[in-house]
Amino acid sequence: MKNLFKIALMALMLLSLETYAQESIIAEIKYADLEKYIDLAKQNFPRRKMFSERAAGIKTQLTVASLSYLDLFSASYFYRPQGKIAIDPINPYIVNGYQFGISLNLANFISKPFMVKKAKSDYKIALLEEKEYETQLVNEVKSKYYDYIQSISLLKISSQMASDNKGVAESLRSRFEKGEITLDAYNQSRINQFSAYQAKIAAEATYLKSKDILEEIIGTKLTDVK
Repeated sequence: MKNLFKIALMALMLLSLETYAQESIIAEIKYADLEKYIDLAKQNFPRRKMFSERAAGIKTQLTVASLSYLDLFSASYFYRPQGKIAIDPINPYIVNGYQFGISLNLANFISKPFMVKKAKSDYKIALLEEKEYETQLVNEVKSKYYDYIQSISLLKISSQMASDNKGVAESLRSRFEKGEITLDAYNQSRINQFSAYQAKIAAEATYLKSKDILEEIIGTKLTDVK
């Protein structure tokens, strides 16, 4: 009787598990929702914003470096009032009136193209880093979304298992009270029921954690995503 009960109980559990195991999580994946989550992560995730701001800052530096070619030249003028001695014995090159001049900083003239080239290189690197992280972020969102979908499926299975085990335990309790099964058989059903409840609670915790992680990376509650 005891062995027959265990075989029957195991068959019931396997049948219930098989029923839900045949359902693939692939059918539960909604790619339209996944695309929304990816877009939200690109908009809201702080590290993604950091890369965007860094690229924008380096682009500004590139513009400044390009405009700074004007720094190579400096203009000056000298005014000598009329009526003064036109030729200064100490400085015979100074004459009356206005004198204008433009000077070129040779060191800056030589180094400026390299500075602009470096600014362009830094900007390209910043864009590549931003693109690289964006790819990583997309993969991360997908991974967290798949974990979330998996947690939902596992929660459904564990909930059904808990419900089935509860029904079995209640049925066996009635039979035990009538003396139709042994105490060991009844106790085993209670142990199975406890294990099923424990698995359900663990699945619920996994579901809540996966949901929180997905919401954190997209920057909003899933219920707010339209």
